[in-house]
Amino acid sequence: MEPIPFPVSSLEADDLAALGQAKRALETEPLAMKLAAAVGTPIERLIARLPASAQEAVTDATRRALEKCLQVASSTLGTRGTNGVASTGARDRLHKLAVATTGAAGGAFGLIALPAELPLTTTLMFRSILDIARSEGENLGSIETRLQCLSVFGLGGGSASRDEEADFGYFVVRAALAQSVSKASSDLAAKGLMSHASPALMRLLNAIAARFSVQVSEQVAAKSIPAIGAVLGALANTVFIDHFQHTAHGHFTVRRLERRYGTDAVRAAYQTIEPAPNG
Repeated sequence: MEPIPFPVSSLEADDLAALGQAKRALETEPLAMKLAAAVGTPIERLIARLPASAQEAVTDATRRALEKCLQVASSTLGTRGTNGVASTGARDRLHKLAVATTGAAGGAFGLIALPAELPLTTTLMFRSILDIARSEGENLGSIETRLQCLSVFGLGGGSASRDEEADFGYFVVRAALAQSVSKASSDLAAKGLMSHASPALMRLLNAIAARFSVQVSEQVAAKSIPAIGAVLGALANTVFIDHFQHTAHGHFTVRRLERRYGTDAVRAAYQTIEPAPNG
């Protein structure tokens, strides 16, 4: 893989290198392409084979999975911050193993297992995202930080088959979610994190679910190949969490650097870094 060339920037060399790695993670190939490479079949073809009831099942399971994240995962990690600097490393492998296990169980039973498997898988993924945020200096006691973690599910990119997604870079999608995150954060700061009926939070969940459900559909399709369900379920879930772990590492690296240098300086440096080729 060719190294990313770095232009002159106000960022120190180590931080500029970290930003380059963040851009690699955030501007990576779509999940559908990663899943297709893993299972050896185009995801669009597998989606076309799913029963008509699959999308309704995905939509319902996705929404309940995101709601479960707020109820469970945010209370299972420590909340101490690190004053905005990187902390100890995130436990990515541990979370991958757990998600692969749920994928094996879900893959063995197919679409019928989705309502039970997806909320568990997504909660484990959310715990990993929280852990990554902590490792980049975020304060997990902050409502805004927890909502930023939730928004990672909306930052994971769209389907490779949707041409309009091609120009939706990280900052474009982040900006689209930012207002909803801000309003939900302010609302929950006043009413408390467990006020899940907040209209602002519902709007944020809807915005995230609309994007996350695309990736869930692709993941479900990847696990739909007959005969090797458990093995394929574990593989698809591993690719699934790896994709969002990379997104989380990129997102919270950018936020850490913004706390140090300011948003404008980081964005200007990000935009001048040449993206790495896919693959």
